[in-house]
Amino acid sequence: MADKYDCLKLENQLCFPLYACAKEVVRHYKPFLNKLDLTYTQYIVMMVLWEKKSVNVKTLGENLYLDSGTLTPLLKRLETKGLIRRARSHSDERALDVSITEKGEALREDALDIPQEINACMQLQKDEIHALYTLLYKTLDGVEASIA
Repeated sequence: MADKYDCLKLENQLCFPLYACAKEVVRHYKPFLNKLDLTYTQYIVMMVLWEKKSVNVKTLGENLYLDSGTLTPLLKRLETKGLIRRARSHSDERALDVSITEKGEALREDALDIPQEINACMQLQKDEIHALYTLLYKTLDGVEASIA
């Protein structure tokens, strides 16, 4: 018969392997990002800007699951490094837009090998990576829907 406290065992928690895996994967990024003088969170901001070139801070936070309290100092540091520019939106003075600079765009070339290096350390096949990606976003969507 199962113990009523089995649900509290670490081995029965989905959150723990998700947490531990995320922490370890992000740790593997560190040597590559150190060469770019970026933290992981700065790196994911730069990935959005490499793709979109300019984005509203609110939209950026939604895309990255980051709140303004986390984004504001992070964006200030990226601006100090000359990688981004922050400016009030022309259409809404209350909103802040972030755009990539030429220096930020040039950094993209230096980051090009990072995804391949990280994928190599994961030891997953392409179909496994796709399945994991799909399940993780399904989980995120479910968690977000339960909060709303």
